[in-house]
Amino acid sequence: MSDKEEMASDGSLNVTLTLRLLMHGKEVGSIIGKKGETVKKMREESGARINISEGSSPERIVTITGPTEGIFKAFSMIAQKFEEDITAAMTNSNVTSKPPVTLRLVFPGSQCGSLIGKGGSKIKEIRETTGAQVQVAGDMLPDSTERAVTISGTPQAITQCVRHICSVMLESPPKGATIPYRPKAMPAGAHAVLAPQHHAQAFAIPGQYAFAHQDLTKLHQLAMQHIPLPSLGQSHPTIPGLDASAHTSSQELAIPNDFIGCIIGRQGSKINEIRQVSGAHIKIASATDGSPMRQVTITGSLASISVAQYLINARLSSMLTGLGVL
Repeated sequence: MSDKEEMASDGSLNVTLTLRLLMHGKEVGSIIGKKGETVKKMREESGARINISEGSSPERIVTITGPTEGIFKAFSMIAQKFEEDITAAMTNSNVTSKPPVTLRLVFPGSQCGSLIGKGGSKIKEIRETTGAQVQVAGDMLPDSTERAVTISGTPQAITQCVRHICSVMLESPPKGATIPYRPKAMPAGAHAVLAPQHHAQAFAIPGQYAFAHQDLTKLHQLAMQHIPLPSLGQSHPTIPGLDASAHTSSQELAIPNDFIGCIIGRQGSKINEIRQVSGAHIKIASATDGSPMRQVTITGSLASISVAQYLINARLSSMLTGLGVL
């Protein structure tokens, strides 16, 4: 048995792994805590090594290394901390539904195929088993062979999702050398898409990893694979009566007036992008006199509605936690 392997308490093999997270300054500050107390507690209780990259970049890399159980504990604590942040942000707001916790993994591109599975089967299985949303970016992160993998849901769902991801990493090791993603410092005076308080030129999903525009269609395609329906491109679905394109549903959301602008965007830019990515028809009702809420109706296939809700929640979550670009 190598020095990187040990027996877990239940007798199973406990292997040392490393997972990398992409975070922004405010997220990093949250897990560091006052005088580093929060991250110190996470290290002590999880037994995992948690290292945070230095630099002036708006993005930071958080590296978590340890036995698999230690990694699960560290992720559980980080997700729980972000959940507390969202709850605290909601205290003084009128938002009716709690946005999901979102973490962004930096994942070797050579292992992404195994994570997605044939025809999206693996990623669909993970989503259905854990209840977490999982999205894999279509393109590599700049100057690297890694991709962003966004996981979103309750802290419990995220932790279960990480268990599945670790299994994929162990079963399908990376092929060839991995060129790690290193965030670059923001040039002085630059309008960074990823920096808080700046207007983004690309649509940003939860946690504010901004996808280039060409990735939006790939996000949509991946989302299509997440539901137990045949491919939308099939003219003759393998399961009769489950052609998603032919079955239209409708979902209504109530969104506070104060936040409707963040969903619409400048001159309707954000709502138009959400419509384009999801393929859903989205109607925002006019403001009712005296009502603090606006009715939003989403119509389309189950897949389209799911993607639209996911992206709308992303905007709300970003605004609530102060991480987002409006």
